[in-house]
Amino acid sequence: MVTVADLLQLKDGIRGLPSLLLQLVICIVTASILMVIWLFIRWLNCWRNFRRTLVGLTIFATLLAVFYAEENWRGQRVWESCQRELAAKGIELDWNKYIPPVVPDEQNFFTASTNIYLRFVKHPQDDQQKLASQLHWLDLRAPDTISFTGLRLDKSRRFAFVKPVVVAELAIQPLQAITNQPGVIQLTDPAAAAHLQTALQNGVGRSLKGAPGFTFSERSLANFSPVIIALAADATPWVSEVAKLVPPNLFTNIGHLTVVATANPHVLQVQFDSGYAIAAADYLRWSDQYVPAFDDLRAALQRPYAIVPGDYSQPFLVPIPNFVTMRFLAQTLAQRTQCYLLLGQSDKALQELTLIHDSCRILQKLPTGQPKTLVEAMINVFISGVYIAVVQDGLRLHAWQEPQLADIQEQLKNINLPTYVADGYKWQLVVGAHILNELTTSKNIDSILMQDRYLYTIRPFLILSPRGWIYQNMTTLAKIESKIFNAFDLEHDTIAPTVCDAAEDYSEKTLAHNSPFKVWARMAVPNFNKAMQNTAFNQILADQGQIACALERYHLVRGNYPEALDALVPAFMAKLPHDLIGGQPLHYRRTDDGKFLLYSVGWNETDDGGMAGKGNSDYDSRLRGDWVWQSSAK
Repeated sequence: MVTVADLLQLKDGIRGLPSLLLQLVICIVTASILMVIWLFIRWLNCWRNFRRTLVGLTIFATLLAVFYAEENWRGQRVWESCQRELAAKGIELDWNKYIPPVVPDEQNFFTASTNIYLRFVKHPQDDQQKLASQLHWLDLRAPDTISFTGLRLDKSRRFAFVKPVVVAELAIQPLQAITNQPGVIQLTDPAAAAHLQTALQNGVGRSLKGAPGFTFSERSLANFSPVIIALAADATPWVSEVAKLVPPNLFTNIGHLTVVATANPHVLQVQFDSGYAIAAADYLRWSDQYVPAFDDLRAALQRPYAIVPGDYSQPFLVPIPNFVTMRFLAQTLAQRTQCYLLLGQSDKALQELTLIHDSCRILQKLPTGQPKTLVEAMINVFISGVYIAVVQDGLRLHAWQEPQLADIQEQLKNINLPTYVADGYKWQLVVGAHILNELTTSKNIDSILMQDRYLYTIRPFLILSPRGWIYQNMTTLAKIESKIFNAFDLEHDTIAPTVCDAAEDYSEKTLAHNSPFKVWARMAVPNFNKAMQNTAFNQILADQGQIACALERYHLVRGNYPEALDALVPAFMAKLPHDLIGGQPLHYRRTDDGKFLLYSVGWNETDDGGMAGKGNSDYDSRLRGDWVWQSSAK
């Protein structure tokens, strides 16, 4: 008879079976290897066999030495030829030329205070943990600690209404009792929907969308006083009839509207039943905690230099700014600017906006502008985009006054993104060449490889391959990245999309097939086409923004927009910026509704008559159609 104990023993035996099989396989493999070694030793005991093996090894070593010597000579020759081509384009590969000068601490932004050094310099992860207790100054990454009346955080860290907000009460009156009373909306009127939506919009007030998780409203929706709207109808309408006049997504950036009945059959309510919004005044009160830090930054930015203290002897040792801090600083200042605009405090809005603009100096490595990494250049593009978007918000709201428009116009004039991005690509090329060149000459290769996780992943290849292959990798990388420079014409302030596309095609074809000459290039080549498009788009927005500010100043003085942009010169602009793409004048026309249309031909280099492109993403949309800046006149 089989007992429970017998079954448990059988179960344990089955569990141990894979382990026993693995041990058996290991023993067999080990025994086989030892047998082969023993047979080879016995074979070598014969002098003739030993001599044959020795001759074979000698021939192999000779061929290997010849192969390495030939590959080293060929690779070095190719690299020297590539260096001459780069020099002809004005690309200097000597790393020492990119080391910034030592600047006095009392004139350097990064040494203005301990707080600025700790917060705006990127520290190693271990040091970051040690410094955590000292990093409370300007800690901008804590949205989960924000609390506003009537709002709560949901699972996606967005603010939502605690309960539905009543936006309006619709008082239903008999149509016969209405004798042209002002402000009463007749449901039989074909324009009833437009009138009702306008009344709701005026009641709710204006709103602006900030960074993810933030939407700001002019009025506080948490303790909202509903607007009373009179409706006239032959008979009391059904809720569904009125709901057709109020699209649920009428205020898509605040919440979802719904029409509901009340206990009074002659009164209907319009509610936000779900959505996100923060009152501008509430956000400003919460973010006022950062005002002392912002004042410190304004004072520090008065210093003429911005060089991160550190070791610049090797590219992988170069200290860099803290990009996370830069991003959150720009977003927080942008949101404060938006809130001030909604509240009609344009002077304070300009103060915050100017700090966004001035903060870009942190990334510009004054006084020489070197060394400027590609990442720094693209963060500069991002912050400039945040800055321009807020300028657009103010123009849409008609919040900026004439002196402020002139100041903003001058700030926009100073934005020159292509120069910084070109320097960033040059950095990419110089750094790749310098590090790989160090690997061909340095005796302590491991100390270099340990500094770069990408290089370390191909450590066996870099150590065992001929140095000529490293030269070939340097050449492949340099040829790909040097083609990007052909798209920049800094002298004439243009970027050529077709050249960018050709460079991308060349990169894809070059790296399509596996080769020992492309190992490093595959890892180091960035997505330059997208970076170039973002650069061109934001620079064109900055140039269009200059013109838009001048047009608004013209409008304030003359009461309308000019027939042609030439009318802005010289009273409102010293010089009109041209289209960065193609170098021709930007397209402009005054429209019949009292607005204007201003646009660039865009990435497709084709005039589509001011029609913007459509796509699944911003990148796809910008590949098609024009890049449009359209006014929003009162």
